[in-house]
Amino acid sequence: MSFRVSVSGDAADAVRRVLPTLVADRVASGITALDPALWGPAAEDEASKRLGWTEAVSVSRPLVPEILALRDELRAAGVTHVVLGGMGGSSLAPEVITGTSGIELTVLDSTDPGQVRAALEDRIAETVLVVSSKSGSTVETDSQRRAYEAAFRAAGIDPRERIVVVTDPGSPLDQSAREAGYRVFNADPNVGGRYSALTAFGLVPSGLAGVDIAEILDEAEAVSLLLAIDDETNPGLVLGAAIAATTPLRDKLAIVADGTHLVGFADWAEQLIAESTGKEGTGLLPVVLDADSPEVSAGLADVQVVRLVDDAGEHVYARHGSGEIHVSGSLGAQLLGWEYATAVAGRLLGINPFDQPDVESAKIAARGLLDARPEPEPAAFVADGIEVRGTPEVIGASSDLASAIEVLLEELPANGYLSIQAYVDRVAHPGFAELRDLLAARSGRPVTFGWGPRFLHSTGQFHKGGPAVGVFLQLVAKSDADLEIPERPFTFGQLIAAQASGDASVLAEHGRPVLTLTLTDPGAQLATVVEAIG
Repeated sequence: MSFRVSVSGDAADAVRRVLPTLVADRVASGITALDPALWGPAAEDEASKRLGWTEAVSVSRPLVPEILALRDELRAAGVTHVVLGGMGGSSLAPEVITGTSGIELTVLDSTDPGQVRAALEDRIAETVLVVSSKSGSTVETDSQRRAYEAAFRAAGIDPRERIVVVTDPGSPLDQSAREAGYRVFNADPNVGGRYSALTAFGLVPSGLAGVDIAEILDEAEAVSLLLAIDDETNPGLVLGAAIAATTPLRDKLAIVADGTHLVGFADWAEQLIAESTGKEGTGLLPVVLDADSPEVSAGLADVQVVRLVDDAGEHVYARHGSGEIHVSGSLGAQLLGWEYATAVAGRLLGINPFDQPDVESAKIAARGLLDARPEPEPAAFVADGIEVRGTPEVIGASSDLASAIEVLLEELPANGYLSIQAYVDRVAHPGFAELRDLLAARSGRPVTFGWGPRFLHSTGQFHKGGPAVGVFLQLVAKSDADLEIPERPFTFGQLIAAQASGDASVLAEHGRPVLTLTLTDPGAQLATVVEAIG
């Protein structure tokens, strides 16, 4: 139940330089004492409502027997398949918790009609749906809930027996779910979504699926005192300093799962760090990598390698080594430890780590498109059945698919990154993720990969609010097999198209180069894209 950090090279120098000040300023104990002044006057109001995650273990303990009792009740009724409808932190935390425990959980964090339909057709008679939305107004989870209500009724099942809601007290969903007779678990309203792993958002779906959630809380509790002390051995302070205080700042964090027992942890850390720090033109960009990804051994000056391992070594920091950060520990300990480190990083970067000012812009744009329902903007050209669109600096110099990709890469600055955004059914077409390594090798720069629309609730904040050094490749699947959303004037296909188009328009407004490829046959056209990359 440990949480250990070992650093070397530039990261070790950063720790030596700023750690004494963090200790002297009592940052760790201040976070634990819920001091909202640690991030400056502009952040104080938001921070005063967002530090409840430090108390998550004690606040969440009473939920455990309730969750386990409901799990037993469902299992006695033959309900053993748990589906989670949630986005961002609401889905990524349960995904890593269940994945690490080897427990099945179907995570439905998409509005792709094919992915939604496949989930609806999978063991509906044995399914319970957990609807997770902090605000209670998340359009994706509202749409998923409506689809499952209809599917349950069509199967002769009362939705009240199969839908469980997790939301903040007093949210629109809290009120409507109780009126509908659904089982509701309220989360701590003083915890932001990306810091909510140890609250009801992480525990309810994981516990219903079969995880020993009491053990997760035990692991976090075992390191809570260590993370709260103002001492140079505090691993939360060490990690925060290592990722946010290098000179010059290594602002791309290559997070590598290298022998760790944790499954999918880098994806959870990605959304925590990117959404917390990517604002006001600064931030840390996590890049989720495998040990053999091109960026790991490239020695890029602005890339800091962070390895998730099962043994981070005996020393807190040392001068020897390859200039990396190694992190180890049990799952509960790491969840809490990285939350502390991210809050520390926010202080060092001079930003508020608890707001997300640019996330809403893409949502507003998507809602506007759903309301107006304009005709799609004509493609600049069509290549092998793929519709090609983009910002003028990309499309204006392109004549075919290969040249469009070439021009996009030419827009990539020396300190920049490429973001691949795949609005594609990730269950049916996982191969799209392989484009990441291909483009990293081709560009020689860090490349992130996100499944749309789920990344809009996490790294989408960094794309607009962070440094203006990103270029963006959108891959949008266009399916003839759409799916209705009950009692809504738009379909799942129209929703995901609006989300992709809305985000592209906001990126363009921020001056980011965007290339959008609309695929009519994703399975077959992936090979065409691979060939165009070269």
